[in-house]
Amino acid sequence: MTALTLSTAGAATLRADALVVGVAKAGKTLVVAPGAEAVDKAFDGRLAAVLETLGASGGEGEATKLPAPAGLKAPVVLAVGLGPAPEEGESYDSETLRRAAGTAARVLSGTKKAAFALPVASAEDAGAIAEGALLGAYSFDALKEQKDGKKPLAEVALLGAKPRDKAHKAAADRALAVAEEINRARDLINMPPNDLYPASFAAAVQAAGKEHGLKVQVLDEKALAKGGYGGILGVGAGSANPPRLVRIAHTHPKAERTLALIGKGITYDSGGISLKPAGHNETMKCDMSGAAAVFATVVAAARLGLEVNVTGWLALAENMPSGSATRPGDVLRMYGGKTVEVLNTDAEGRLVLADAITKASEEHPDAIVDVATLTGAMVLALGERTFGIMANDDDYRTAIHEIAGEVGEQSWPMPLPAELRKTMDSPTADMANMGVRMGGGLIAGLFLQEFVGEGITWAHLDIAGPAFHEGAPYGYTPKGGTGSSVRTLVRLAELTAAGEL
Repeated sequence: MTALTLSTAGAATLRADALVVGVAKAGKTLVVAPGAEAVDKAFDGRLAAVLETLGASGGEGEATKLPAPAGLKAPVVLAVGLGPAPEEGESYDSETLRRAAGTAARVLSGTKKAAFALPVASAEDAGAIAEGALLGAYSFDALKEQKDGKKPLAEVALLGAKPRDKAHKAAADRALAVAEEINRARDLINMPPNDLYPASFAAAVQAAGKEHGLKVQVLDEKALAKGGYGGILGVGAGSANPPRLVRIAHTHPKAERTLALIGKGITYDSGGISLKPAGHNETMKCDMSGAAAVFATVVAAARLGLEVNVTGWLALAENMPSGSATRPGDVLRMYGGKTVEVLNTDAEGRLVLADAITKASEEHPDAIVDVATLTGAMVLALGERTFGIMANDDDYRTAIHEIAGEVGEQSWPMPLPAELRKTMDSPTADMANMGVRMGGGLIAGLFLQEFVGEGITWAHLDIAGPAFHEGAPYGYTPKGGTGSSVRTLVRLAELTAAGEL
């Protein structure tokens, strides 16, 4: 993992392998952002002019390397674009700084130490830069025998922050904990399904629980059968790797509220008997991204010492076709007794989540939030960078949407139209796992709502779009698993602890 330090040294005097500065657009003019004054001075006040000569425009995501002049201890200067310069008296928003730092960290792979001299107007800015750099430096090469690529940036030295200031130190510590847990989630998502299956996922949770003092309980296939978890068992019936339901809990002696998080953990989704076509199953190792996000969030809550009880439920199964697999037309008796006719075995995530939601409801938490790569329909509706939010409480849905925006995650509130519920009626069971085709993401949310305990506030995050990035890296977002929703969930836990939700 990339190391993080707060430095009191000036940009011109700190010894590093590269020095990162920000540049922005002020109308048609390129300007040097605050934090880089000493660097600009070393260029005789002509840093912006030199960069313009090299084609830099200051646009977001842009990165320009140039050799450092005499007067700087670092041999290389990397200028990253911040987009439009803020109005006088205003500062750059946190997400702009986070993305710029992530871009710089990616570009500087293979570098031992980089000093970041980006604008720091507050502790929040310091935290955003640290978080972006640590996330941008991420790389997954654990399974490569020949590591022919460059190693991730080894150390981030954050300039402009105040190491002796409690707020700045706390922001940096928080950024480190959250980034490391997001990268834990990314590692799990990127693991191939022959290495990450329900039992090995559960073992990883147990190991982390032991490390961080968290209580972990694992229900194996025998315990699931004894307890009547028909949804999880039905989804996992076709696989040689049996399912698991994992409970991981952070508790605090001063906690007054409890937040239950539930993650879909399909370690590989072939679609089952309703088999996915070629071209749609190659990345289905990522169908456990919700469980990875929940796992990472609970560990982050423990590391941050949040005064709230956070319980994570990971519904883990592998959805495979075989002679023992659940068939379209089968009826499953879910945990709690409700029966569900399975019309499509590729609508499996809602089945494992339903069992976990019912179980979590028995503990009467103040709120339940489930997270899942649930529907392709949500990707069609919102694209690949935005997750959908549904809830049984409009105010709670709005709060989560605002939290996501605060931490830099794109989301959008979605409705739960009551008229769609009847399309899941079944002649042979209490309900079916499918309804009408149009509005499929909303149908899935309505299905899950049926299993939420009475009087419990509930929200559903469909992260099918942003959970796994197949394109070129950008900002702090890598190719592959992204760790989507972890930052939102951690902030939700913080605000719950503070009594603001």
